[in-house]
Amino acid sequence: MARDGLILTLDQGTTSSRAMAVDHDGRIVAAAQEPFEQRFPSPGHVTHDPEAIWASQLAVAREVVDAAGGAERIVAIGIANQRETTIVWDRATGRPVADAIVWQSRITAPACDALRAAGHEALFRARTGLSLDAYFSGPKIAHVLDHPGTDGATDLRARADAGELAFGTVDTFLLWRLTGGRVHATDVSNASRTLLFDIHRLAWDDELLRLVDVPSAVLPAVRRTSGVFGETDPSIFGRPIPIAALAGDQQAATFGQACFEPGQAKNTFGTGAFLLLNTGSEPVASAHGLLTTIGWQLESDGPVTYALEGSVFSAGSAVQWLRDGLRVIERSADVEALAASVSDTGGVYLVPAFTGLGAPYWDPYARGALVGLTRATGAAEIARATLESIAHQVADVLEAMTADSATRLETLRVDGGAAVDDLLLQIQADLLDVPVERPAVTETTALGAAYLAGLAVGYWRGLDEIRANWQLDRRFAPAMAAARRGELRRGWSRAVERSRGWAASGAPSDT
Repeated sequence: MARDGLILTLDQGTTSSRAMAVDHDGRIVAAAQEPFEQRFPSPGHVTHDPEAIWASQLAVAREVVDAAGGAERIVAIGIANQRETTIVWDRATGRPVADAIVWQSRITAPACDALRAAGHEALFRARTGLSLDAYFSGPKIAHVLDHPGTDGATDLRARADAGELAFGTVDTFLLWRLTGGRVHATDVSNASRTLLFDIHRLAWDDELLRLVDVPSAVLPAVRRTSGVFGETDPSIFGRPIPIAALAGDQQAATFGQACFEPGQAKNTFGTGAFLLLNTGSEPVASAHGLLTTIGWQLESDGPVTYALEGSVFSAGSAVQWLRDGLRVIERSADVEALAASVSDTGGVYLVPAFTGLGAPYWDPYARGALVGLTRATGAAEIARATLESIAHQVADVLEAMTADSATRLETLRVDGGAAVDDLLLQIQADLLDVPVERPAVTETTALGAAYLAGLAVGYWRGLDEIRANWQLDRRFAPAMAAARRGELRRGWSRAVERSRGWAASGAPSDT
């Protein structure tokens, strides 16, 4: 295959849609980004308009294709997506029947509580590798079907049972739209985030479907991560282009970081923070609050790569809160200079549990807490506490990961929007006591989707070619005394305990 072509990658995220054109050396030669509306119908509930997702993704894709020299240069398309966000649409018209329920939403926490109270948590953990939490897609599907649609329709469950509706995470929805409604499919990495998929048998699980009350008629076909799913409708780009990879954004980022060997790990600083450790071809069960998830599958009927994952719900969103809620900074990028203007937080801790706490706590009823305030506390101390909160949460995850895997991480590769923040990465290295490595190209989610698509069509011949593309930008070495690290970690633990269960029954309410 000609190496002068390009791979188009669609990186559909929580707050924006992006597109990039990637060349054979892993360079991004064209890029575009468009934000879309975030909706907060009630405390703890987050939704998106699926049409806004589609419109923004299509617009940036076309912009990049034009900037890259036209559709004739595009060899294949790879899609990475915000993972557990749930969309249900009409198969006949392609129109969504309700707003998308975003992965951050806590709206299905009561349904998960009921399943847990009925004694089913161990079953879900054993088959799916996941905690029984509102984070995941399955309960969101049932919620959509049991509530009126955007047009007021109350017959969604009957229509789903009749096969008239389709479910998909964002990858599936984009695939459906790009192929003109001809392909309804997902990949194993996204399927593994639903609470409905047996990660050992690689199949939808009938017993779990019954427990969550999701009809199998709405489900997409599940395929390998790297492989041709279909072609774009000619009306999209002027000619058909193969769509050759679907991957959840965090799995794509792990692949883009060339974490191909067991024991290699990456952390993505995005809206949330997501630390994934490659565990190889055998799933590792977690005893410390982590998730066992599928990383990718490169060949039909080939081996699956598994990972341990720690999911932090609020990372970049905590900085956005400083910007949009407190208005102490004008741009997210301003947080570094403000935080660096003081040497410490003065004993202040922020726990950004705005939509509960993820790993390793899994507390949907936790809420944000700002503790240790004195009259000397100012915007700078709160800004530094915000950066430290991100690093503390990642440290919580890594401690659990070390306990589960019985191995100490030698280095942590990082990426995502906040990875440009040198102060954050130094704090992270200090709190982990592990070197942190930032690659020359931090858009590793987009790179991972591109690499997975390129492998499927022969654009890259194997993992060694991709591994050679990874280049180090900067390495952050730990520089904090052990006593100070321990003091900060103990203070963080105390702050977390004060945030937990805040919105639970009998506690002060956020409704």
